[in-house]
Amino acid sequence: MIRDPKDLQRYTPQERANHWVVGISFILLALSGLAFFHPAFYPLTYLFGGGTWARILHPYIGVFMAFFAVLMYLRFWRLNVMTKTDKEWLDRIGEMVDGNDHNMPEQGKYNGGQKAMFWALTVCVVLLTISGVLIWRAQFSPPIGLVRFGAVVHAVAGVVMIALIFVHVYAAIWTKGTIRAMWYGTVTRAWARQHHRAWYRETTGK
Repeated sequence: MIRDPKDLQRYTPQERANHWVVGISFILLALSGLAFFHPAFYPLTYLFGGGTWARILHPYIGVFMAFFAVLMYLRFWRLNVMTKTDKEWLDRIGEMVDGNDHNMPEQGKYNGGQKAMFWALTVCVVLLTISGVLIWRAQFSPPIGLVRFGAVVHAVAGVVMIALIFVHVYAAIWTKGTIRAMWYGTVTRAWARQHHRAWYRETTGK
């Protein structure tokens, strides 16, 4: 793909690698987790070499994802602090959904919806990590009451995070030009002006 040298850099190679490591790890966790959640999904364990291997690998992949999720949080949390403009954007999200985004409040690098998604996913990762430790019986032995509570929290947080990821992917596909930012790290100036005008002015000085 030939890209215009005037395109703006949105993500560095390190940021993109961090994103894909977390994303791929979560896909593996979702597939193996669903296999444990209901017998109808058990055939998914064959992707990991069978039920035993899926059960062994799941928590270790979880630790791996949690580590890189922390790195991603440290990279991006300052850019995702909610502002008054972001709240106004969220109040008018109906206009965005209807395709009328030209009069939306000017946004920085991330809009209110992206910031809300960031914090919701962060909460889910924290809940999954803590509850995952509670139910990791091979390494820890908490009281059975905590194990049961952890199992419920883990399942609920997992389902919520899967739903959020579907929304995240759909939004990226729906907003044309967004996916290339995570593939190649750049966006066109027209895309930046339309969707993130404040960030465009900050980046270009225009």
